[in-house]
Amino acid sequence: MPFMAVGRAERRREREPQFVAVFGEQQAPVALDLFDLFELAWHDCYGEITPSPAVVDDMLTLSDGTLGGLVQAALLAVTDWRDLRVAADTKRNEA
Repeated sequence: MPFMAVGRAERRREREPQFVAVFGEQQAPVALDLFDLFELAWHDCYGEITPSPAVVDDMLTLSDGTLGGLVQAALLAVTDWRDLRVAADTKRNEA
């Protein structure tokens, strides 16, 4: 089966329900805009078009549903995604 490229717009549409659930209807579009910028940084750092669903989930977990939290999670992800994973797992275990 041939590989089908998925563009940024399609990835955004697929992620939208998850972002609405975390950030609400009003803030989700801004959070998705921020995530679009994050994908560019991710590509520069790791050479991948987009992070794995696990990294996205870790970022959303650490965001606490705030844009500031998403910014901090994005920075942590591009600095070292393993630190992001540890922080997100720690937060999940505290809940």
